[in-house]
Amino acid sequence: MPDYAELARTCAALTEGETDSVALMATLACEIHHSDDRFDWTGFYRVTEPELLKIGPYQGGHGCLVIPFARGVCGAAARTGEVQLVPDVDAFPGHIACASSTRSEIVLPVRDGAGRIIAVLDIDSDRPDAFTQADAEGLQAILDATFAG
Repeated sequence: MPDYAELARTCAALTEGETDSVALMATLACEIHHSDDRFDWTGFYRVTEPELLKIGPYQGGHGCLVIPFARGVCGAAARTGEVQLVPDVDAFPGHIACASSTRSEIVLPVRDGAGRIIAVLDIDSDRPDAFTQADAEGLQAILDATFAG
């Protein structure tokens, strides 16, 4: 598991003064992805229209290009505004299989300073049950400091 306090300091130092959300997402995707070998795919899906996510900066193989709020784990996180911790993607109703190697997933809402959901951070693992509540808390703290701060 990454040292989330150290990862947060690194991300804060790298993004200091930056306000462009795509630049912030690209930097975080890279830093988070390379912080832990459980992370097989790490990226953002941006809210580009009402009820619609489109792929943003990511690390790993190709991702799905468009995800409606009504579908999949990313859609559930965007729709509910809640972290989705999925230990077994095959057991998640409506899971969208962008990569056949994905076994578990964590998706976190990304909010701006006004509390609006602007994106979700999606991390996939090729290991079952790869993510914990500690991952959710550490990652959410980084997202909140970067985008809502």
